[in-house]
Amino acid sequence: MAVKSKSNHPSSGSDGGKKPRGGAKSDVTVPSLGPWGMVRWAWTQLTSMRTALFLLLLLAVATVPGSLFPQRPVNPTEVTAYLENKPVLGKWLDTFQLFDVFSSVWFSAIYLLLFISLIGCVFPRAKKHYKTLRTPPPRTPARLSRLPENGKFEITSDAAARSDSEVLSRSAALLRKRGYRVEQRPQDKTPSVAAERGYVREIGNLVFHFSLIGVLISVAIGGVFGYTGQRIVVVGESLVNTLVSYDSFNPGTGFKESSLSPFSVTLDDFDVTYDRESTTHYGQPIDFHAQVTTSEPGEKAQKHDLRVNHPLRIGGTAVYLVGNGYAPDIVVHDGNGKVAYSGPVVAVPQDDVFTSLLVLKVPDAAPDQLGFVGLFLPTAGLTADGVGVSLDPSPTVPQLQLNSYYGDLGLDAGDPQNVFVLDTDDLTELNSRKLDSGGLVVNAGETVKLPQDKGSITFKGIKRYAALDVHHDPGKLPVAIFAALALMGLGVSLFTPRRRVWIKVHPATEEPSASEEKSGRIIEYGVLARGEDPRVRQEARELRTLLEREFTGTDRTEV
Repeated sequence: MAVKSKSNHPSSGSDGGKKPRGGAKSDVTVPSLGPWGMVRWAWTQLTSMRTALFLLLLLAVATVPGSLFPQRPVNPTEVTAYLENKPVLGKWLDTFQLFDVFSSVWFSAIYLLLFISLIGCVFPRAKKHYKTLRTPPPRTPARLSRLPENGKFEITSDAAARSDSEVLSRSAALLRKRGYRVEQRPQDKTPSVAAERGYVREIGNLVFHFSLIGVLISVAIGGVFGYTGQRIVVVGESLVNTLVSYDSFNPGTGFKESSLSPFSVTLDDFDVTYDRESTTHYGQPIDFHAQVTTSEPGEKAQKHDLRVNHPLRIGGTAVYLVGNGYAPDIVVHDGNGKVAYSGPVVAVPQDDVFTSLLVLKVPDAAPDQLGFVGLFLPTAGLTADGVGVSLDPSPTVPQLQLNSYYGDLGLDAGDPQNVFVLDTDDLTELNSRKLDSGGLVVNAGETVKLPQDKGSITFKGIKRYAALDVHHDPGKLPVAIFAALALMGLGVSLFTPRRRVWIKVHPATEEPSASEEKSGRIIEYGVLARGEDPRVRQEARELRTLLEREFTGTDRTEV
């Protein structure tokens, strides 16, 4: 029975042959990265293509809250209503800037990181590809038969009289016609031609990524130097492109008032076509048509038709038709018999039959300020309970149903107020359905006196108004250009194959026969695809056909 004995000879190591207990390895000192090393590691991670794709996906996900929740720059009224209706949830959403998604800190951070990542990823690739374009094709393999697509044939006709350099030159010319970058190598042990094509594939990829950077820059330019403004224009009135002319205005961070192009848009008329034939959609509007006159300094006034989804472009801006409604023409006399207000009042539609909310504040009335709130009914009717409703959107039987108030409207304090909201906390009711005086019901052409000799209100008639949205986005055209370039670059990178071809010319193997000695030269070729290329076999066949056609009289039998 053999017994294994332990060796008592010490090893030559410094530990005297003793190993760490439990077979543990000796400690290895790992050098620390240091501050500069950490920066380089972070930069490497940020500028990788994987990080860029992740940030692009994250940016797309980050835009989702912008469509789920009302945005303060677009519709501050809806944001205020949301905060009032859902105070707890609204407070949390506002804390995380979900009502200002596209100007929030976290969205800007993702945007900036994506921008840096793309730059750090694309520019080194462009530099590397530039070096590749100046680098000759790879060396010719020793055995072309090992390539996935290869072949050879023997020159046995008069073409065999051509020199090796001439055969190489003719082969190189054939490859150049097929878009290959070619290098002749007559000095090799076996004269050959090396060719490569598909460099434009990487160029298309670079164009795609540079275009993405261009899109990001263009969007940033539009956000910084662009602006949007909203204005309700009654027929006969004008929108002048100045800050004081807008009802609401949202400038970019780099906006300057001097960048406003001087122009004006006058609303001449507004027509609405209603459905009067369908039984299911009877009375619904099917077409809106605004007739406007535009004017620019030094230019003649021009007539235009403004329709939904067909903006008017003037002064580098786009004017959109986004809404419409009625503006009852009202005259209010105060308690002293003087005209305290005269003009159209914008009524906000509440439903498809244009039942509209009307708010009128008369701070110039004396001895007390007056306020009115209620409904404008284009075609007035009554329900079974005696409640006034609108029966049709067309102004067939226009009527005002209002509550009136007197007192301090709170406008003298200088605090901003919503023109479509009347704060009645410090006001006293004059007319209301809850009072003996009842609510105000005023038909077109009528005048109704207010209780307590506070004055009167006259409904002279109605006018139409149009809600206009003015957009100035200097980055819009560059975005379109870069987006088109990105699609072109992506198409080129997807559908351009990357291939390599080698062609050799060498003497044929002499094989003596009974009558003659076989002699000549062999043309051998090989084709290699870089990446997935289902047409590489077809390319090899076409290449063989061209070579055989060039060197006529060849033996078409494979050697």
